[in-house]
Amino acid sequence: MTKLIGSDAAFRRDPWLGHGLALAAFLVALGLRHQLASVLPPGYPYITFFPAVILTGFLAGLRPGLVCAALSGLASWYYFLPPANSFVLDGPAAIALAFYVFVAGVDLALIHVMQRSTDRLAAEREALAREREVTAGLYEQQRTMFQELQHRVANNMAFVASLLHLQRRKVVADPTTAAEALDEAGRRIEVMSRIHRRLYDPAAVEMPLGEYFQEVARDLLDATGAHSIVVLVDMPAIKLDVARLMVLSLLATEVVTNSLKHAFEDRGEGTITLRLERLDSDRLSFTIRDDGRGFTVDRASVPARSAGLGTRICQGLAAQLAGELTVTSEPGRGTTTSLAFIG
Repeated sequence: MTKLIGSDAAFRRDPWLGHGLALAAFLVALGLRHQLASVLPPGYPYITFFPAVILTGFLAGLRPGLVCAALSGLASWYYFLPPANSFVLDGPAAIALAFYVFVAGVDLALIHVMQRSTDRLAAEREALAREREVTAGLYEQQRTMFQELQHRVANNMAFVASLLHLQRRKVVADPTTAAEALDEAGRRIEVMSRIHRRLYDPAAVEMPLGEYFQEVARDLLDATGAHSIVVLVDMPAIKLDVARLMVLSLLATEVVTNSLKHAFEDRGEGTITLRLERLDSDRLSFTIRDDGRGFTVDRASVPARSAGLGTRICQGLAAQLAGELTVTSEPGRGTTTSLAFIG
């Protein structure tokens, strides 16, 4: 059955193949009719031609079927309708020929209607199958996005809880800093909410990476009023998943905010550079550098340093990417924060 359907589609799809089938079926029917002439009684001029016409119409379609019917009708008229071997048309021959035309026409019309209905049904089934595939794909995409959103919200709530816990320790150590600690926590949460909204804005997610971080930097400059500071962004045209993008955004927020608060106090202007570069086939490096006043730091002790709240936050963010965080700085030569991670 499968082979028959495949042949049917092939003959109907290729006009040359279909008309070749019509000619071959006609010649076979004509040869058989000549072979049977000695054993058939008079009055059966179309006995081998009707099957040829029906088979051609079924396999090759309407036009090849009409070609086979026309050739068969002419051959029957010339060879097998009296007087034989002529195109003389008397009353009985005309009636027989009209009968042939009627039957062949009805057969081909029915076959054509059946094929149109079959084609329409097949097209509807294909459209339904494609619609089901699209629906299944959309459902899976929405389910994945919902799970990612749940995961990200849970992580952000944990981040906020850790932030408030660190601020609480600071207040316990010095109760007079309570208002300042709450204001600082509020600012960090507000900036994080901005980043979160930007990440889940479809237009923003499709932004080039450099343009996205330029927007993040602009938010920070607007929030702090440090419009005399220039932020330069150097990012390659690569795609990061939402989880990595969120972590790098929060890291940039923390480090850039710290630079805006402390690095340029003595001159009020300066430059901060954000750069993402590939270290090798598996690792990326995210670097934030300012040309501010810098400070004295023991490089070996930076990863373990726990005095500053900002440093703890950065270390926690680096841990989310299983990355290695380093900070280098010298008085008068600025500060560089780098995160190497798999990406």
